[in-house]
Amino acid sequence: MNRILISIAAGVIVAIALYQAQVRGLIPSNISQPKLPNLTTQTIIQEENAVIKVVENVSSSVVAIGVSRRVVNPFDPFSIPKREDATIGTGFVVSDKGVIVTNKHVVSDSARYTVLTKDGQKYETKRVYKDPVLDLALVQVDATGLKSLQLGDSSKLKVGQVAIAIGNALGRFTNTVTTGVISGLGRRVVAGDPFSGAAESLDNLIQTDAAINPGNSGGPLLNSSGQVIGVNVATTEGAQNIGFAIPIDTIKPIIEEFITKGTVSRPFLGIRYRFISRDVAILNEVPQGAFVQEVVERGPAEAAGVQDGDIITKINGQTIDTENKVAETISKSNIGSRLELTIFRDGKEIQISAIVGQSPQE
Repeated sequence: MNRILISIAAGVIVAIALYQAQVRGLIPSNISQPKLPNLTTQTIIQEENAVIKVVENVSSSVVAIGVSRRVVNPFDPFSIPKREDATIGTGFVVSDKGVIVTNKHVVSDSARYTVLTKDGQKYETKRVYKDPVLDLALVQVDATGLKSLQLGDSSKLKVGQVAIAIGNALGRFTNTVTTGVISGLGRRVVAGDPFSGAAESLDNLIQTDAAINPGNSGGPLLNSSGQVIGVNVATTEGAQNIGFAIPIDTIKPIIEEFITKGTVSRPFLGIRYRFISRDVAILNEVPQGAFVQEVVERGPAEAAGVQDGDIITKINGQTIDTENKVAETISKSNIGSRLELTIFRDGKEIQISAIVGQSPQE
């Protein structure tokens, strides 16, 4: 016991002696400690470098879509019409054959469209494909040496991963870069663009908080490796920090067919519908399914006898229990194949057989 007390007393005496030595300046008080690396700073720098590298690699493949219109001075009936050019959207190169992806609403009018590259080269569009289902368009120009972007895999996306958008914000600020994360997957929204006044219902979209403004429409949404994971389709009305993009996997087959054949053949039923969820169905005392809002004239559905107001409850025996079930079933069908529709009409269930047709070329 005495030994323990003596050790403690010795330790106290040593500590006091060291303190007194520091006070008198005999021992330096600022003995350097080993510095630990600032892990937060390192992480930020790594993320910034990743974004910078992506932008440097892909920005030359992002183009501006412009329109040329004849403008007449309404106050001078004798004035000569002038042609004015304006940037209205964005696109990106997917083939060295001059094939460029953009949104359908960007090139919706019967006008003369041009493609402007980052280095100032200007090309007239020679062919335009407008998809009847997606807000998607493919344009082709006579150009050589265009660098195509690498298409990623949108089926492997995870909520929270980095997203990078590049586009011509507001139609004035070319190659604007914004970053964010994937905020959600499988969204269904009514998306629009103030430049064209167009709005349509779109399914299975990627939601991101990377800023997407009018003029960004048709631009690429990229992952941190610089691969395209989606096509930006602007945003919903009144939304803040919410943008949407078409998953790239949805349009890969369309791009490949257009590049190979110069045209695209897509299975087509010819209906516009709204999904009735189970809760809504119970409240309204109707079955769950796809409520047919409009039947396209001279389309396969009209020929089969489908009517506005019908509720499609099953296709080929499969229950319509999700928003995307109808679109997915049609897209996976072959042109000329038969779809067996179970339809609820006037309180009764009927069976209708429809032949899948080819989507009209716009």
